[in-house]
Amino acid sequence: MNPIKFLTGALLLFSAASGANAQDTATPQNKGEYLARAGDCVSCHSAPGGKAFAGGLRMGTPMGVIYSTNITPDPDTGIGGYSLQDFDRALRLGVARDGHRLYPAMPYPSYAKVSDDDVAALYTFFMKDVPPVRQQNKPNEIPWYLDQRWPLAIWDAIFSPKVGYGARQDHDAAWNRGAYLVEGLGHCGACHTPRGLAFQEKALDSGSDNYLRGAELDAWYAPSLRGDIRTGLGEWSQDDIAAFLKSGHNVKGVVFGSMLDVINNSTPYLADEDIRAMAAFLKTLPATVRQAKYSYNDAATQALQSEEPLQGGAAVYAGACAACHGIDGKGQPPFMPPLAGNPVVVDADPSSLINLVLNGAQPIIVKGVPDAYRMPQFRVQLNDEQIAQVLSFVRGAWGNDAGVIKPERVKDLRPVTDPSSDRVIILKMR
Repeated sequence: MNPIKFLTGALLLFSAASGANAQDTATPQNKGEYLARAGDCVSCHSAPGGKAFAGGLRMGTPMGVIYSTNITPDPDTGIGGYSLQDFDRALRLGVARDGHRLYPAMPYPSYAKVSDDDVAALYTFFMKDVPPVRQQNKPNEIPWYLDQRWPLAIWDAIFSPKVGYGARQDHDAAWNRGAYLVEGLGHCGACHTPRGLAFQEKALDSGSDNYLRGAELDAWYAPSLRGDIRTGLGEWSQDDIAAFLKSGHNVKGVVFGSMLDVINNSTPYLADEDIRAMAAFLKTLPATVRQAKYSYNDAATQALQSEEPLQGGAAVYAGACAACHGIDGKGQPPFMPPLAGNPVVVDADPSSLINLVLNGAQPIIVKGVPDAYRMPQFRVQLNDEQIAQVLSFVRGAWGNDAGVIKPERVKDLRPVTDPSSDRVIILKMR
């Protein structure tokens, strides 16, 4: 099992997901509810088809399966007995009321940046506005010899930061607000920052070039959110980033993977000024890899349009992909993304591409409005060789100039990806 599967969230560049229920469509006026949206608490602490915040979401870890916990104010099965101090300790330090250490599936290293006032507002929301749900927490499925919490105290001492966000005096208020949201409640680094040998994030803020430089994420690859020209956000404007956070798509890409939960339940509910602040912050992160600027090449388009019989990946593309993504690879944005110059297409790790072709993508539902388009799955229609061929064609066409994909890579991902769920998690907060 991939060691990063227990982590959630991510700003990816296409679309896919899981769950059920109706959702509110208005931007929350309650400060605590607004902050809970910013932190996307509902996506992890709710199981598909279950009550919001009642826990039960199944998550894999290197040690076994764990389940998210009930954080409704039920006094017996939830956090109804928590004081503000107890709540704060769990949220920012990863220590439960009874003293046991939380697994870092709870992104408390990021939540450590949340301010005292915001912690208090979150506490008030959970205690007074969230309906209590009497639902016992599911026991974790971890062998007893691995289910020892004491090593987490050592892990926390080494890798957990001090509480509080330190404003940067060399940046303005908007930048600092964006950094506070991205580094803290948004916990974007949980998916987009590479991990060390102890599964710790190699960086927790913009002070390191490792921060948000991209990371493997359980059969997906969460791409770089830095200024890398070809594989990051170098070609995205602030408006492009803001549009993506607000709607799940823009002229360059469409949401997929675990980021779909964020779009369904979190960022579209944020105020425009906060979205712009996050975009402004992300746009200042410098590139970590020197890359030549993308230049479109129409040789593949001409080959697809010629009267010569098509072979291999080109033939598969013409028959299965061109209707949506275009003979020219430019797609039909903002709903059907371009493949020409797309950072996900040219990334060194093709996991996301393979996963999408195998399993398709789930529809986006933004504040109650569903998207009419989705990537179909080709798990049955195409074999491993055909998928490798068509993706190798796409990665080499229109100036993409990326590496080929071997059928063995597709074969490895086929059994570990799950195509069975056709539901979308859209949860009513209260």
